[in-house]
Amino acid sequence: METVFIKTPLGYTKIEGNHEGLSSISVLESQEKESLVIPQFLEDAVYQLREYFEGSRQKFDLRLNPEGTEFQKRVWKALLDVPYGKTLSYWDLSNILGDVKAIRAVAAANGKNPLWIVIPCHRIIGSDGSLTGYAGGVHRKKWLLDHENPVKQQSLF
Repeated sequence: METVFIKTPLGYTKIEGNHEGLSSISVLESQEKESLVIPQFLEDAVYQLREYFEGSRQKFDLRLNPEGTEFQKRVWKALLDVPYGKTLSYWDLSNILGDVKAIRAVAAANGKNPLWIVIPCHRIIGSDGSLTGYAGGVHRKKWLLDHENPVKQQSLF
């Protein structure tokens, strides 16, 4: 398993993976030393995450290899279909997966997402529009949603 640390607008990010794909991307609460050497297997992830934060990338094209239960993997796969700049509620996601009664299990799987930003769990919100349940902190969820859907100032003229 290879590891790299990069600095992002939301803090230091740890990226892990190998030839089978990315297994983990997480934002850290601690300050890390940014990696000077990027392992070959992680170059695309670093490049694409930087593009995302610069605002020039809306969709990732990376080989993913997250570890989880079959149910978690189904939820994470469904998250990949939530478009950039859009949100769904946990209820909506449960409905897409075919069982609205599984809303708590869907929320729990969403919270266990090991691939921060790339699997866009930040795009899932409460049914009332609230920014609930984000492992990276609600302030980061708000930042990501604002980044993906910035309010454009309308011209008066």
